[in-house]
Amino acid sequence: MAEKYTRPDWDEYFLNIAEEVGKRSTCLRRRYGAIIVKDNIIVSTGYNGAPRGEANCIDIGTCERERLNVPKGERYELCRAVHAEENSIINGDPLKMNGATIYIVGINASDGSYASGEPCLLCRRMIKNAQIAKVICRNPAGEIVEVTL
Repeated sequence: MAEKYTRPDWDEYFLNIAEEVGKRSTCLRRRYGAIIVKDNIIVSTGYNGAPRGEANCIDIGTCERERLNVPKGERYELCRAVHAEENSIINGDPLKMNGATIYIVGINASDGSYASGEPCLLCRRMIKNAQIAKVICRNPAGEIVEVTL
């Protein structure tokens, strides 16, 4: 007898896509993917990496924050990357982002485990300014959580 197929719900579906987008990340430390969705239609995607035209950490072979053992959430000014959330907002249509949901997934490059998908304070401000209504992410245990802005 064939095994019963379980169709993912919308949150699981979009988080799976965000995880796939994160595979384009150029960060040596953590790979993040973000997608903005409105009415179950993808508006925009983004992953973390250096600004267009600049060398990526994977290209130069070093991460300054990793070299200095900087904890997560600290000293972002040392990082070359634009965050996945920021890139998804930059690439999106402002009218379509109004009232949308952003889905965020992070993966630790060292072992493939989930990293916290909660946006940093700067990304939270950008999400609010883009009038995105809801943030859904995976926590380090891989569970789906909604983040209060």
